[in-house]
Amino acid sequence: MNAILAIATGGAIGALVRHGVNVGAVRLLGHGFPYGTLTVNILGSFMMGLLIAVFAHYWHPSENMKLFLVTGFLGAFTTFSTFSLDFANLWERQAYLHSAFYLGGSVILSITALFAAMALVRAFVS
Repeated sequence: MNAILAIATGGAIGALVRHGVNVGAVRLLGHGFPYGTLTVNILGSFMMGLLIAVFAHYWHPSENMKLFLVTGFLGAFTTFSTFSLDFANLWERQAYLHSAFYLGGSVILSITALFAAMALVRAFVS
């Protein structure tokens, strides 16, 4: 039961933070491009890299804390299901250049962010 509570609590917080980023992105940049989703996918990947590296080198949290942070918070914060829908919407609006930028940016920048975070932690370990 503690694991379920950890995941649910982390998920609720992650979803609320994701919503805040999406609302903020729309207010700052408008509705023309899914900036909020792109932002949370990159930030979420960066945070995943930080957490995994920190878990390996500095901190060995309980299994429930890992479930709270990784499965709960980051699982709800990152939005690859929403990413898929946003891509489909751009494509169906025939915004092919935006579709390509969004696809490439989401995948390449998110993976790059994860590696950058891991390298950042490793630099502090060395």
